Amino acid sequence: MNPFSNETIGIATIQDIPAIKVLLNSAYRGESSRKGWTTEADLIAGDVRTDENDLEQVMGKEGSIFLLVKSNNDLLQACVNLQQHGNKIYLGMFAVQPDLQGKGVGKTMLQAAEEYAKSRGCSAIYMSVISARNELIAWYNRQGYLPTGEMKPFIEDDLTGAHLQPLQFLMLEKELTV
Repeated sequence: MNPFSNETIGIATIQDIPAIKVLLNSAYRGESSRKGWTTEADLIAGDVRTDENDLEQVMGKEGSIFLLVKSNNDLLQACVNLQQHGNKIYLGMFAVQPDLQGKGVGKTMLQAAEEYAKSRGCSAIYMSVISARNELIAWYNRQGYLPTGEMKPFIEDDLTGAHLQPLQFLMLEKELTV
């Protein structure tokens, strides 16, 4: 049985912030993230990817929303932040519960993000991915997200953990057919 056959996709509200924080931290940092394949635990120290204040700031930006996938019993399974910039959408804070990764919910979330972008008249979605994440970049490539040739610095901050090696972002983009 497909565990996502009864999922619900919707737009987050301020009340969803605590659950989004738990999901993002568990998918990217610390031991819990090692249950999935999107972990950054070997690249960035600590257990924190984000906090509630950071999420409130992101959610409050002009043109910014979070899409959520919730199970039929209202458990958060996945999230993604979408920020419209002109005729493009920036995709970030994309996470799937570690024990659910590889089961199709990520593709479902990505498709929902693309449908949202199209509904806003956008021609492309772009994102930044840590360039050392070869397996993740390959997955995005298979979904049609291709390198733009642009690299951006990944600057260490006081929130997201100490970098265990020099890191930079590779920019990926997918053109959308409206």
